[in-house]
Amino acid sequence: MMKMSDVARLANVSPATVSRVLCHPELVSEETRRKVLKVINQVNYKPHIVARQFRTQETKNILVVVPDITSNFFSKVLRGIEHVAVKNGYQVILGDTENCIEREKEYVNLLLQKQVDGMVLLTARQDKVRLEELSTHFPIVLACEYIDGLNVPTVSIDNISSARKATEHLISLGHTKIAHITGAIHVILSRDRLRGFQQAMMSHNLVVEPLYVQEGDFSFDSGYHQMMKLLALEVPPTAVFAFNDDMALGAIKAAKEFGLTVPNDLAVVGFDNIKMSSINEPSITTIDQPKYEIGKKAMEILLKLINREELHKKKFVFKDELIVRGSTQIKIEVKETFEMV
Repeated sequence: MMKMSDVARLANVSPATVSRVLCHPELVSEETRRKVLKVINQVNYKPHIVARQFRTQETKNILVVVPDITSNFFSKVLRGIEHVAVKNGYQVILGDTENCIEREKEYVNLLLQKQVDGMVLLTARQDKVRLEELSTHFPIVLACEYIDGLNVPTVSIDNISSARKATEHLISLGHTKIAHITGAIHVILSRDRLRGFQQAMMSHNLVVEPLYVQEGDFSFDSGYHQMMKLLALEVPPTAVFAFNDDMALGAIKAAKEFGLTVPNDLAVVGFDNIKMSSINEPSITTIDQPKYEIGKKAMEILLKLINREELHKKKFVFKDELIVRGSTQIKIEVKETFEMV
């Protein structure tokens, strides 16, 4: 097996220079760096990872904790994280909590055991005080989810404003009997989107009917079942705002089983702008989040924390966009008339 000393001998430099090329290339001249890297490539030298960790106390691994890996939303967020991580020589370890707070705590232990250099949390459901304490000792960034008042770098959108925008779109179409299928209410995103829904209704002097608010669990099935409940009411809603696109898809399935057409009988708005929202028939009106950019920014911030660079701000709020599609747009048929000459 090729050793660092062998690379140094072939490149006619010291082993310390080879080490600097691998760990701190900015300290080596471009000519020397090019010469050493040429030899490394020629002999296919692989640094001994365990030995490097022992010397530098770095793992070059970062942990990303996701609440549900089956959710279509997180794929683009993860891609943004991965692209920045790989570009900077880091590998991503993925932890799926399956929406279980105990699993989330177990993954955090990897940080405590120094098996990773930092962590991006795409879920934030554990104790606020514990997270703040951890962040004073380890590089941690929250993305997508957040905790009010938490002094930890956070990347997200304004979920209250976004939900208000989605609801106001339905109101602008003349709907007054509007329902909301929430996510699991113990999650802050669910509470914030519910708050935005309520704010929009109240600002237009519309009553938020308690039976029109049903709690789901983020899944297609819960969107379907909660919509079935809503449509079974004596006076069913004419429009629904669902916590996410998966639940909106479930709501549309329920409407079709009731013999209703979307949007003529029921208008539907989702959230997240996953790919299926544009493919479905009808395509779904939704709130678009800049998913890739959120992931990219979260990883960039984490690298700054790992490198002990100063952060001039800790809260990063990205802009969202309402994408209007077929689930709220009523098609008007235009009949052509022909004049006899």
